[in-house]
Amino acid sequence: MAIATTNTFEKTFSIDEVIEDAYERIGLQATSGYQLKTAKRSLNILFQEWGNRGLHYWEVGNSSFTLATDQNEYVIYRSTGDGTSDATAIYGAADILEASYRNASSVDSPLTKIDRSTYQALSNKTATGVPSQYWVQRFIDRVTMTIYLTPSSSQNGHTINYNYIKRIKDVGAFTNVGDVPYRFVPCMVAGLSFYLSQKYNPELSQQMKLYYEDELQRALAEDGSPSSTYITPKTYYPSV
Repeated sequence: MAIATTNTFEKTFSIDEVIEDAYERIGLQATSGYQLKTAKRSLNILFQEWGNRGLHYWEVGNSSFTLATDQNEYVIYRSTGDGTSDATAIYGAADILEASYRNASSVDSPLTKIDRSTYQALSNKTATGVPSQYWVQRFIDRVTMTIYLTPSSSQNGHTINYNYIKRIKDVGAFTNVGDVPYRFVPCMVAGLSFYLSQKYNPELSQQMKLYYEDELQRALAEDGSPSSTYITPKTYYPSV
């Protein structure tokens, strides 16, 4: 006997469906007007809060920029609201995971990511040569990458290839779908229910928070690109 199915896979749900389900979980139905507006705002805040929850692999992108002689700082992200544009900037980039120096033969050399204190301790920050390190500054309106060593004329035209973290997109119109994979739909709805319960049904907030944290932890555990790990004990031979 054939099993009746739709033969479709729901990537996610439209924003109005997510909001409707979240309200139903806290005992509200037939919502409209301001309730829809405030729910959409809460959902955007929820997505921003996820930025503090570690790496989301579906928001990892790859890009590159061309090195210029004697330039060691490059803009990776700049807010479009400041009236400035940069050829290297990617709107929505939040941080850099890893980077490599790529020469004219398309051979990559990995760069080491360092922190502010390590970069500050470098004695000659304008020393030129093949870049080997970088550090990232994350401002309100921009994200920059500073590389060391500073490219000289012999590195002019070579590139830095890097993987970066993108911010989750705002929800936009109610007919849109959330910028999340299907695995995160349950915790997206649970998280919105928790946020809305604080406004409309505080007695349920603690319960909704527990549901949300549980759903989120499962989604984060499933996210990523799993691979096999092999642990081999080291063999010691006693001296004779």
